[in-house]
Order: sequence, then C-alpha cells, then structure tokens
Amino acid sequence: MDNKNIKPKIRNSLAEIFRSRDDIFTDILGQETAKKQIKSALLMNRHIVIFGQPGIGKTTIAKNIAKLLPEITVNDCEFKCDPANPVCPACRSGKTKSQLIIKGEQRFVRIQGSPDLSAEDLIGDIDPIKAMEYGPLSIEAFTPGKIFKANNSVLFFDELNRCPEKLQNALLQVLEEGRATIGSYDVDIETNFIFVGTMNPVDINTERLSDVLLDRFDVVYMTYPETNQIEKDVMVSKGCNMVETPELIKEIIVGFIRELREEESLEKVPSVRATIGLYERAQANAYLNGNDVVSYPDLKDVVVSVLAHRIKLKPSVKYLKEPRELIEQEFDRFIQDKYPDIVNDEEQGGCR
Repeated sequence: MDNKNIKPKIRNSLAEIFRSRDDIFTDILGQETAKKQIKSALLMNRHIVIFGQPGIGKTTIAKNIAKLLPEITVNDCEFKCDPANPVCPACRSGKTKSQLIIKGEQRFVRIQGSPDLSAEDLIGDIDPIKAMEYGPLSIEAFTPGKIFKANNSVLFFDELNRCPEKLQNALLQVLEEGRATIGSYDVDIETNFIFVGTMNPVDINTERLSDVLLDRFDVVYMTYPETNQIEKDVMVSKGCNMVETPELIKEIIVGFIRELREEESLEKVPSVRATIGLYERAQANAYLNGNDVVSYPDLKDVVVSVLAHRIKLKPSVKYLKEPRELIEQEFDRFIQDKYPDIVNDEEQGGCR
C-alpha cells in the first residue's frame, strides 16, 4: 500500500491545522499524550484505535477530529463522491448532476460494534426495489454500506472488539487498500476516509481481534483525567448546571470517585460519567428540596443510586458484601477521613 497516495486532501487539511494551532482537540480536557499520538498518526494516514476504559472521551475526541475538517463540496450521491474524482458508477457515468456542501461535523459516520453487526452493514447489499428496476446483478441495485457512506469523511467504529470475526475480515481489504471488492459484480470501489476505532478493556462481551487486523492499526491509549482539577473541569463543563454547587461539594465528588478507582476490592471502577452523574443528581436533589445551593445531604442521598451499579467487586469480595454496601461504607470512611467537619455539622443539623 502506498500511503503517500491515500487521503491526500484530508491529510493536508489536518496538517495545516496542526501547525497553526497548539490545542486543537478543544472538546477534550487533558489527555495531552493521547492528543499528540493522534495528531502524529493522522499526519501519516495511519488507522487509529483508541483504547481505554468507558467514559473517558474516546467518542468525543473522534467527533472532534471530524469537526476539524473543512467543509467540502461533494456530489449528491450515496458515496459522497469528490466531483473531481468520482468513485461510484452513477457519478462516473455522469448521472449525478447536483452537488452539496457538507461541514466538518457532518463528515462523521458512526458504526456501533455489536455481535449482530453484519458485513452487509459495512460493505452494502442489494436493494430489492432497485433490483426489480435494474436487475439483481446490476451495480445500480447495490446500496452502499457505512464504509462507502464515510467517503471523504471520518469512519468511526465504536467498540471494535465487540464485532464478530466475520466482520473483522470484511474490514481487511478496505483498511489496507482503500477500496472494497463487490463480489457479485466483480467491481472494486474506492473509498477515502479516516478510520478511528475504539476498544474497551476485555470482558465477557468482547471478541478477540485477530493479529492480522490489529497489524493495520496504531493504538492510542487514553486514561482517566490526569488530575483532580482536570476531572473537576470536565465535570462542570460536561454536566448540567441547574443550581450552585459549592467548591467543597465538587472536591468531595471528584476526590471520592478518584479514590474508588484505587480501591483494591474493585474489578470495575466508576468512570467520568459517574463523576458527572453525582454532580448532576446532587443539583437535582437541591432543586427538588427548594434550595438554590447544593448541600452535603443532597450529595449523600444519591451516592448509592449513581455508583452501585457502576462498580464490580472482585470475586474474593463479592460473596462478602453487595456493591451498595461497599459504596456506603467507603463514602462514609472517605468523609470521616477527609472532611470530618462535615459530619459534625450534619449531626448538628447545619451542614450545607
């Protein structure tokens, strides 16, 4: 494969942006190492898989890549052909007359990995109605799948390691050659996209990716927010802000979540979504209680509801206690250790 000839327009657009601005991934706070890795991979037209725990912004940064792309003019066809370099049969034969302008955020095509996803979803299939009109083996009867609809765009494959092996094999040619062979027609159709996939850590619902498929990617690793301050900024910027939340309450939320991630008895720990959940639900409690400021009881009342189902106990622990028990005990211990004055205030009926 000659990388120099693949996606030149997309790469050139990104190269100019990377050189002119330092922090281009403004939708994600922190993650500086991952951002640098993504930029260098994109400059060389590398396919990327972003690996990390759920809820750390993998999808957000993929959408951010698409938003960086400039608006372009394409043919008004299912393949979004470049007028100067059409790839689909209709555009090559001159049947497509109209054009349209698509913005960067519209140049984002998503595939959600799941066991029931089929190769037809990716490549395409015969449209019965078109087959009756044009004939079952006519190229005009072919309806393109997601990889063709992502032409001149970003193809985002969320949770790549949840798709079956047959689907993995369907990706091999298009990732290597930038084209797919439509078997029934003995026709190769080019497609020009940036591929960004994500992978969550292995669990019982994930599939093993073949070495042949993995060899076509560079893997970028994303972590939880690097510092308490970054996670607090993410929480406030991404969460709903209904009533005032004191800095102390914000510190408790972020500090407790980050301490839970270090808890040795947990096999699965809460993500940033849990941080945002505590922040939003505490505000909701304050609002329902007729208050304009979040108090400690508003937060305490929702800790189990937000967190208990988001953790998983290690086998050595789960037969001794329930997740909700652990959350209650750890939260009480955390407050006693780090914020004893709050407990004293609450006992006196004056905690806010």
